[in-house]
Amino acid sequence: MVYGALDIGGTKIAGALVDAEGRLVARAQRATPATRPAGELAAAVMTVLDDLAAHSAWSGLSCLGIASAGPVDTVAGTVSPVNIPGWRSFPLVDLVRTHAGLPFGILPVLVGDAVAMTAAEHWLGAARGVGNALCMVVSTGVGGGLVLGGEVHAGRTGNAGHIGHMTVDLNGPRCACGAPGCVESLASGTAIAAHARSLGWTPPPGAPANAATIAEAARSGDGRAVAAYGRAAQALAAAIAATAALVELERVVIGGGVAQAGDVLFAPLRRSMEDYAVLDFTRGISVVPAGLALDAGLIGAAATAAAQGGSRREPANSLSS
Repeated sequence: MVYGALDIGGTKIAGALVDAEGRLVARAQRATPATRPAGELAAAVMTVLDDLAAHSAWSGLSCLGIASAGPVDTVAGTVSPVNIPGWRSFPLVDLVRTHAGLPFGILPVLVGDAVAMTAAEHWLGAARGVGNALCMVVSTGVGGGLVLGGEVHAGRTGNAGHIGHMTVDLNGPRCACGAPGCVESLASGTAIAAHARSLGWTPPPGAPANAATIAEAARSGDGRAVAAYGRAAQALAAAIAATAALVELERVVIGGGVAQAGDVLFAPLRRSMEDYAVLDFTRGISVVPAGLALDAGLIGAAATAAAQGGSRREPANSLSS
């Protein structure tokens, strides 16, 4: 028996078959045609499913989870990712249900990508055993999910914990969502690259102008690259401290592509936390990298689908509303 998973973000569409211990049995991936029409995006999703269906383990598929960048509507089965303009109230669950190879009786389960990452980290990763945690995905966008009282808290529509669209700078740049000064507009990989370029940084010949390249420059002492990550860290710290003031966090787990920068991000983040988390009950919160790296969304999507289908074994907890 295996669990199927899709993880749809602004950069890539990934799919996997996952066993009951959270191990990936098979994996497939395509680039997200994020600026293309809805039909091309849908075709990319179906191609990833085709790749998974070609694997021998597909015959044992018991459930299928879909993690998507948000906002999502888990009740309606639709998605409206901020960074994928071609999809607005797009019926993603209905699309996946039409895949010819999907075994009879399987109903895809939709979850926000950051909530999926939270479920995975609470099951097997850096938030395992933690009663109250914030898990964040810092990548093309910024998302988050909450563990409250020992359970993943997804909220009524599946968007609880969407920290990327918390305003932390009233005079900040306009976010893709339409609001000013969101965390995402300051701390995403896209925002880090844009700010570094605005400071005069340019990538080495042949290297992409992305957050990973900027992280390498920061490690080499480039002040503009260091400043770009410092601004991102400050925005993250402000949002984390505000969240901690609301729900009394014990731990913050940060994953996604930008988190792969390691101390280039985490060192200034922890310093900034000292400026923002000043109330007694918000001080000293553990801020750590995700334990499951870039596969957390897939593992969490599979785990969520299995939990809702009643087929997933412990130690994972069910999602709460």
